[in-house]
Amino acid sequence: SCHALDVAERAAVYAFADRVLAEHGGADLIVNNAGVAVSQTIEALGYDDFEWLMNINFWGVVHGSKAFLPHLLRQGSGHIVNLSSIFGIISLPTQGAYNASKFAVRGFTEALRQEVACRGVTVSCVHPGGIKTNIARSARFYRGIDGSQDAERAAHNFDKLARTSAAQAAEAIVAGIKAGQPRILIGSDARLLDRVQRLLPAAYPRLLAKLLHKK
Repeated sequence: SCHALDVAERAAVYAFADRVLAEHGGADLIVNNAGVAVSQTIEALGYDDFEWLMNINFWGVVHGSKAFLPHLLRQGSGHIVNLSSIFGIISLPTQGAYNASKFAVRGFTEALRQEVACRGVTVSCVHPGGIKTNIARSARFYRGIDGSQDAERAAHNFDKLARTSAAQAAEAIVAGIKAGQPRILIGSDARLLDRVQRLLPAAYPRLLAKLLHKK
């Protein structure tokens, strides 16, 4: 069954969970995937845009997790999958709001995983790199990483960097679910940036700035 849902609305998510349990008798896999973007410096970022993004990217994950968690714990099984991003591992200028939401998802998910580890529920956090979706074109764009205010140029640059299709990302997530992986990195770019951050936690911004400038 398909349902339209605003994940930012807590009551709507809980009502959706009740409907799923009533109509289908239960749930085994919850994937919290909805996400939006805002591209702007923190100095110039408006609170309305910041709250809009956090309500979807972070609170949407919280709502989806908590609405179904009691059911999963009662049945003693199930899997929650929350979508963070490689931007939940590294940060870039003009992505402060997006970074904040994805770091928050990562922290929330890792804590939840530890809390339910012995209660039959598996929890995974997904960190995709560049995925070929419309997120860049549907973003609220004001200023890009390179300082440009050209939204079409920024979307074009994103398209060049995004190497993984949505179908490939879905396959990687399903494989990670089947393997019970707590942390699912998607794409060679995500795996590379994860290693760079581990090796150069303080110096990686300078390296990324050089790479982005070169591209």
